[in-house]
Amino acid sequence: MAPRETDLYPPIKAFLEGQGYRVKGEVGDCDVVAVRGNEDPVVVELKTAFTAKLVFQAVRRLALTDCVYIAFGIGESKTAAWRRHRRDIVALCRRLGLGLIVVSKGGLGGAIEVHLDPGPYAPRQSKAKRGRLLREFERRVGDPNRGGSSARPVMTAYRQDALRCARFLQQHGPTKAATLRQSTGVQSTPRLLQRDVYGWFERTERGIYDLSPLGRQALRTFATAVAELDMEPAADRG
Repeated sequence: MAPRETDLYPPIKAFLEGQGYRVKGEVGDCDVVAVRGNEDPVVVELKTAFTAKLVFQAVRRLALTDCVYIAFGIGESKTAAWRRHRRDIVALCRRLGLGLIVVSKGGLGGAIEVHLDPGPYAPRQSKAKRGRLLREFERRVGDPNRGGSSARPVMTAYRQDALRCARFLQQHGPTKAATLRQSTGVQSTPRLLQRDVYGWFERTERGIYDLSPLGRQALRTFATAVAELDMEPAADRG
């Protein structure tokens, strides 16, 4: 059973007191305030689960102190969800400069886990990921995907290249990989055919490929995308 919000206070209070803080609940708009000597006060906002409201409250408390934690409880019914989203929750808190505490049981016996302490966040951009993003953007023909949709597979540049090859094979039958590469402009044709990620191709003999039944079905499924492949030149596609 997940702890109630008031159940979170005793273990949080005991934990902070163990660190030498004086702790009081419901001070001003804050759920928990802890003070130790001349240090900045520590504020903890409590909720029975991780919610947007909890984050909003904690962000508002940053106007009072840089030492703000969010704390929420997890019971048996929420443990799996917490494990599934833990990395994203920690990353969000880190970006906002918030600390993160999880209470795994209610009452005085609540188990405290501090997953993150408050601190300034200096984002590090990945040049490699940025490069992949821009290469995919430039290589993709047209704008085949509606942003926010998850109802069908994303039409990536790789899938478009595979469709180019599939369309050529549909029109011309079994073809050498080298001829297919020259005719479609897809320079990665040999690797694409050998990997055959989607199961669209089958090798009829050494170096010669044809469409599989899945490939023929794909041309029907993605007929609109296939028709749009000629919107931009295919020459020198990687």
